[in-house]
Amino acid sequence: MVIIVLTKSTNYAEIKQVAETEIGLRTQCVMDNNVVKKCKPGAGHQPVPEDERQAGRPNNSLLSQGEAGYLPEAIIIIGAASLPGARDKHRPLHRRLRRQPGLDPIQVPLFYSGPEGDSTATSRVEIIRDLKDMMKELLKAFYRATKHKPERIIFYRDGVSQGQFMEVRNREVSAIRLACQEMSPNETYEPALTFIIVQKRHHTRFMPASDRDGVGKCKNVPPGTTVDSVVTHPLDFDFFLCSHFGIQGTSKPSHYYIVWDDSDFSADDLQKLSFYLCHTYARCSRSVSIPAPVYYAHLAAYRAKNHVISKVDVSSSSSDSSGASADSITTSQYVQAVKVLDNLQTAMYFV
Repeated sequence: MVIIVLTKSTNYAEIKQVAETEIGLRTQCVMDNNVVKKCKPGAGHQPVPEDERQAGRPNNSLLSQGEAGYLPEAIIIIGAASLPGARDKHRPLHRRLRRQPGLDPIQVPLFYSGPEGDSTATSRVEIIRDLKDMMKELLKAFYRATKHKPERIIFYRDGVSQGQFMEVRNREVSAIRLACQEMSPNETYEPALTFIIVQKRHHTRFMPASDRDGVGKCKNVPPGTTVDSVVTHPLDFDFFLCSHFGIQGTSKPSHYYIVWDDSDFSADDLQKLSFYLCHTYARCSRSVSIPAPVYYAHLAAYRAKNHVISKVDVSSSSSDSSGASADSITTSQYVQAVKVLDNLQTAMYFV
């Protein structure tokens, strides 16, 4: 691993693109102000946990006893995110695999899906392309690592607007089901699937009834505060979870919408699991606002975007003649631009 001190003129995207797609080198970048002038306390120790995760060594894990014991040994937890917008048509899928909580996470190569053929439709539809093939590779990697097929699949999905819940559920649940069926000769493999949509873009906020119950200087609700009635859907299975400590301003809870659940999890079970996963994020020693697998999916998506911008030279404007138009780049160009070298395939290089 190489730690690179950046200046304001350094091209971060180009450094990452060259290191990960041409050299096969893990890097950590830090601004010169943080280590030379301001010398922030966290700047010195922050690369250590990130280096551990990049190298594939877990620096935290879920408890194996107590309240998390309702999970079976062979379980796969997946985080997926997509970048919307006409010029951000990258559809990466990052997965974080877990067995019985407390055991080390299993890591598999990052999978990526490029833009749809119709750029106009792509900017509005949040469906992950090739999800069936991605899931098959994930299941194979899980089996190679554990010698077991997953008994349950928990799929956390981000980047979906309210009006596309049903379309995403119908198409992506079907793709996951088909992938499982094709993994067995007689198509009898049907693990229990739980599909959860995670939203941060909403206007719901919670405040304690009394300042005495609040935490921090802003008196926010304590981390772990869960609301599953009154402001939730009267019929559907959803809840709000404020899993992080609000340092500045009013804490924004995450909205969890369970659109498919074969396991018949109770609300308490999914709320606890989601809260526990918010504590396993490598970049922060505190709990974060969304489960770590989803957070990693976001990081992978933005890293893919940086690779495409740097390698394919996407212009900032579609009409700019100095670079390639975002709408003119083919799927194969996108996929080639974000493909990292083999030695980084199972490393969380994007952390």
